[in-house]
Amino acid sequence: MSIKTVRDLEAMRPACALASTILNEVGAFIQPGVTTKQVDEFAASRMQHLGAKSAFLGYRHPGHPKVKDRKYPKFPCYTCISVNEQVVHGIAGPRVLQFGDIVSLDIGVVYNGFIGDTAATFAVGGCGVLAQRLMDVTEKALYEGIAQALPGNSVRNISRAIQNYVEGNGFSVVREFVGHGVGRSMHEEPQIPDFDDGQSNARLKPGMTIAIEPMVNAGLPGIKILNDDWTAVTIDGSLSAHFEHTVLITDGEAEILTWPERMPSALKVS
Repeated sequence: MSIKTVRDLEAMRPACALASTILNEVGAFIQPGVTTKQVDEFAASRMQHLGAKSAFLGYRHPGHPKVKDRKYPKFPCYTCISVNEQVVHGIAGPRVLQFGDIVSLDIGVVYNGFIGDTAATFAVGGCGVLAQRLMDVTEKALYEGIAQALPGNSVRNISRAIQNYVEGNGFSVVREFVGHGVGRSMHEEPQIPDFDDGQSNARLKPGMTIAIEPMVNAGLPGIKILNDDWTAVTIDGSLSAHFEHTVLITDGEAEILTWPERMPSALKVS
């Protein structure tokens, strides 16, 4: 598990702030009639404008739950754009967003040699009651987890808080994908499940930076991977939502690094 130094954090904070700023800008760009490819292209243009690179484009992760016996395919887009029943790792393309859709945007950028990783789910123009409640519960579950990201606590404290809140509100948490440490690499130790797996006993220490990211389904918790080898969808076709922050473990409450307000003034360009 990587403990970040003061110098590391001086470089990582701007990376996280850029990720959050781009997430908010791309979320505002989403509207009925645009394609997911146009959304991805807009995100790419903002990354380039702000001097960051996509942490996802060309990424290959060996821990994919489906692809075990052959080389894992590289991710082909700048962002992960997952619509409605798509849980995570959605691939941009010609799909036209419709009023009432919900879109989970996962943004990862590389800046100063460090990665900022954040996600949120947005309604396209508006949405139904169930979709809004799902988004509200998922976002609140994220903050329930962050509240447990305290020095001396274990990862299981975070996991239990997320699971208890989600299931207490009648939804389910995804098991196949989890949060993770993040820093110079996209996926560092420890893994941060959204459910109590009975095994994640790693202790949280000041200087650790972790991505906490509830992935919540309106129906069953199961997922399946589409033939593109990336896009995960709910097994029963129910809606799914995803929220994520990169946080720093401190001597007290966790510091949320992925806030746009944290961007240094020198980087605040139009």
